[in-house]
Amino acid sequence: MVVKGKEGSEEKQSVSPYHLVNIRLFILFRVLFNARFYYPVFTILFLDYGLTLEQFAVLNTVWAFTIVLSEVPSGALADLLGRRFLLVVTAWLMIFEMAVIAFVPAANPDLVFWAFLINRVLSGLAEAMASGADEALAYDTLVVHGLAGQWPRVLEVQMRAQNFGYIIAMTLGAVVYDPSVVNRVLQWCSVNVSVSQQMSMRYPLYLTLILAVFALFVTLRMRDPSPPAGHRTRDPQKATIWQLLRLVLRTGAWIIRTPMAFTIIFFAMTIDHTLRMGVTLTSKYYRLIGLPEASFGLLGSLVAVVGLFVPRLARIMVERLSFGLNVFLLGAGSVIALLFLSLFVPYWGILPVIAIFVGLMLTSYFTSHYLNELTDSQQRATVLSFKGLALNVAYGIIGLAFAALMQHYRVVQTGLHPSQAVDFIEDQAFVATVGCFPWYLAGALILTSLCCLPRVWRRRSTGRKQ
Repeated sequence: MVVKGKEGSEEKQSVSPYHLVNIRLFILFRVLFNARFYYPVFTILFLDYGLTLEQFAVLNTVWAFTIVLSEVPSGALADLLGRRFLLVVTAWLMIFEMAVIAFVPAANPDLVFWAFLINRVLSGLAEAMASGADEALAYDTLVVHGLAGQWPRVLEVQMRAQNFGYIIAMTLGAVVYDPSVVNRVLQWCSVNVSVSQQMSMRYPLYLTLILAVFALFVTLRMRDPSPPAGHRTRDPQKATIWQLLRLVLRTGAWIIRTPMAFTIIFFAMTIDHTLRMGVTLTSKYYRLIGLPEASFGLLGSLVAVVGLFVPRLARIMVERLSFGLNVFLLGAGSVIALLFLSLFVPYWGILPVIAIFVGLMLTSYFTSHYLNELTDSQQRATVLSFKGLALNVAYGIIGLAFAALMQHYRVVQTGLHPSQAVDFIEDQAFVATVGCFPWYLAGALILTSLCCLPRVWRRRSTGRKQ
């Protein structure tokens, strides 16, 4: 299967896409928006502010539901009101979400909880609004200039730049969070100031807030590209709720009626949510394969370094191999990685973790390339938002399934080892649950293939143009 674009075959290959201001700003926005300095200390940041693990779980559930509820409407708004408008709003939301927890007094636990609740809602809205809008703006910019075929190269540079930002954020964020490190640096600089944990825990937030301000300046410089010839333009002042609903329904119907679009989203959903669940559990997994906690930040940076080379591999694959072969290689490789992950090999178990991160990056790259190539400009952001919705709903479902399996295996392991400590039972339940991952993904891929591929083959056999 090969996806053929609808944007025309003539490309102005002599013009570099990086000469276009929107493309440079798109890459810079992705770096600024995703380089969160608090990521390496995400969980303990909540706890050091005085929140409990239960509150942490509730707050992140709120974040996930906010994304799910606003994903598709925000994509439709981007198509109706303009992608730049949504990205400017996204940058403002990022500023507010960081400011509300960066400056909240930590002495009042109730106030801290409400501040973090507001942060999670604003963060979810920002994630949903950025999802699809920035990509649609960048891709349509290429289409207008006859450079749609350069999208794989733009994706390659964007993902590599984002990984550079991730490396810096992971390293610097963990360093400034540790008051002992900050104090040693201050002493070396002959600054007679002592920093406490209550002070240093805000430093990653301040740094991310600075990036949010820069992200706002970047979005203000963006411009919505002029629509291709023959495309109707919409007046943002006349956009109504009915237009929003009609665009959402029309786009959803188009995805269902278009076998290739449906197949791309379903395969992405199947692979992404399983691998993402594995990534979520890396801290616990590292402990069980004997890696010290001090190495976790370094391992995150190692994964980011490997990620610098993945976009080039992904571009070569989409340029030289068919869609079907790429999906087969990605699916088979993901199942094999999860099989090795489930073995919990001491120390060397880091290798399947790296393979899982590579699989996630390939999934993101393939989905962006094939779906943008297939989608019309007027509904591009909405289609990408449907994709984001599918991925997040599936991730939420597998999270619930993981919790249910853990509870089941706790009961089983308690019956098998009634005299063992609670920690031992918990570890054995975790090992047994992770052992289900490869078989789950293999079964899900088979079902997805049976559901999607016959429709694609029937459509191809009729000779109708996708």
